[in-house]
Amino acid sequence: MGLFDDAVPGGSISKPILIALGALLVSRVFANKAPEGAGAPAPDQVDNDGGLMGGLGGLLEKLQKAGQGDVADSWVKPGANKPIEPDQLGSAIGNQTISDIARQAGVSEQELLRQLSQVLPGIVDKATPGGRVPGNQEIASLLNLRS
Repeated sequence: MGLFDDAVPGGSISKPILIALGALLVSRVFANKAPEGAGAPAPDQVDNDGGLMGGLGGLLEKLQKAGQGDVADSWVKPGANKPIEPDQLGSAIGNQTISDIARQAGVSEQELLRQLSQVLPGIVDKATPGGRVPGNQEIASLLNLRS
């Protein structure tokens, strides 16, 4: 993945987690990366510009509203990234969204949350240089999900 090699433990992102990141941050992931035979999310769950969560900004807002604002801020601002527990991340994102993404990615909800809680701090940190939250198209380009 290049840009995120040092953002992710082990240096690479598995396909299920790439699908999950795309689903959260870039809506077209379902059309382009979903496993064969997997259904698309309901139209009202997808923001055409920013995935199920309304892009990175939407995800950060969900974390803020769930009481994880200090954690999310540590990912965006320079300095050490605070960890997030899988159950805290799941509560912030929401059960239905996690269920939908896990189904699309072909992993269990628990495994999805475990892996996302490990990679999101580094991904958000690398995607927000200088504390600037990039737009949805920039995120798509960073994740190599759109041409």
